[in-house]
Amino acid sequence: MENVAVFDSPGKGRGLKATKEFWAGDVIFSEASISAVVFDSLTERICHSCFRRQDKLQRCGQCKFAHYCDRTCQRAGWAEHKQECSAIKAYGSVPNENIRLVARIMWRVDKDGSLLSDTQLTTLEELEDHIADMQEDELKEFKVDIHNFLDYWPRTSKQHTIDDISHVFGVINCNGFTVSDQRGLQAVGVGLFPNLCLVNHDCWPNCTVILNHGNQSAVNTLFHSQRRIELRSLGKIAEGEELTVSYVDYMNLSEERQRLLKTQYFFDCTCEHCKNRIKDDIKLGGKVEDGVKPSEEQVKEATDYCFQMLEKMDQARLKGDYHEVVKICRDAIEKTEPILADTHIYLLRMWSTMSEVQAYLQYFDEAAEYARKMVDGYMKLYHSNNAALGMAAMRAGVTHWQAGQIEVGHGMICKAYAILMVTHGPTHPITKDLEAMRMQTEMELRMFKQNEYVYHSMREAALKNKPMTMIYEVNQVQIG
Repeated sequence: MENVAVFDSPGKGRGLKATKEFWAGDVIFSEASISAVVFDSLTERICHSCFRRQDKLQRCGQCKFAHYCDRTCQRAGWAEHKQECSAIKAYGSVPNENIRLVARIMWRVDKDGSLLSDTQLTTLEELEDHIADMQEDELKEFKVDIHNFLDYWPRTSKQHTIDDISHVFGVINCNGFTVSDQRGLQAVGVGLFPNLCLVNHDCWPNCTVILNHGNQSAVNTLFHSQRRIELRSLGKIAEGEELTVSYVDYMNLSEERQRLLKTQYFFDCTCEHCKNRIKDDIKLGGKVEDGVKPSEEQVKEATDYCFQMLEKMDQARLKGDYHEVVKICRDAIEKTEPILADTHIYLLRMWSTMSEVQAYLQYFDEAAEYARKMVDGYMKLYHSNNAALGMAAMRAGVTHWQAGQIEVGHGMICKAYAILMVTHGPTHPITKDLEAMRMQTEMELRMFKQNEYVYHSMREAALKNKPMTMIYEVNQVQIG
């Protein structure tokens, strides 16, 4: 942690600043979690040790709750699961993810102390819990969790005061970090990373956080590397500059970002983008064509209609009725696309959903068209090294490849690769997948330029025999 120092950030409390200069893609620090757990809804589909999604997992023979890829992962996860296993058996049921995470953290601290490594910059006791800031309905749920925790916590474990237990619940409530699967494509759990808790928010940050599971595939668990986050620089950071990350998606309007930050993290954001409502005008703006703008009434009417259709679309999607999703999106796009700007956040959501669902239904030409529009809009809104932009460009590149549009597809994949090299780094599984795709599309592009007919004939034959599995995973991330 020699690259950072704790300091008093004006108006924010404690923060971290750089003690040297950084450039885009530099890893400022990495940190292992105190503990992490799989979400309640995914406990049977995600390995509780390496957080990989698997079709068939082996269940712990004792508690029948924890699931693992194989014996290797079970051995690797036993240190964290041992006391949990006994507690679940004695309790007779499985508590929710918050209770499970608090229990794991407290067992860890009881065993190793509050400073778990010489690189830890803060103790659990020093982290903010914001219990005093909670609303009445939140406090009711909070008290229910504490009551259930007390029933779950074994009599044989060290006993703690209600205040100490409440503090840990409060800390994970406002500092828990979402853990992704091995590829980084889906949120599958939550963990606590103390040093990361010191990094303050900015809506236009200079850093990003990525989870890197490291090596979890070695048969001998001694060679497993720790599940860790990496704080990576998005651009040049000067020595002494505060390090910031974004706690919420910049695609939201300033007012909505501020509401989310106040509700979940209990502070008022005063960053430049919120104070000056930067880009809010184009996020809900009208389409300008040949210098002509639609009226404010037309834009408002189209915005309201789009919002209503998004709600209907979400309902159809939850039911798995993808043809109905397409119908709703198509109607909304036809009515609002002539009026709304190509950066309008509701229209972008429509394009994104159409691209995703049409690719899933294998209407690749149309999927590619909407994916390109989505990326064009994202490029005008997001930071040039934003991970969401990189993932959108990757999806668009894959969709164009599926549609046989190799030139645009390769260009999109190269763009995505350049962004993910900064946000994820060269060793992350998703970057490795993208590098393989980049090399393949580059080879196909050369072949295409030499002889289009031969290229399309060979591609068709290859698709029949061996489709790229990664391709379909990217497009189906949000489906199902």
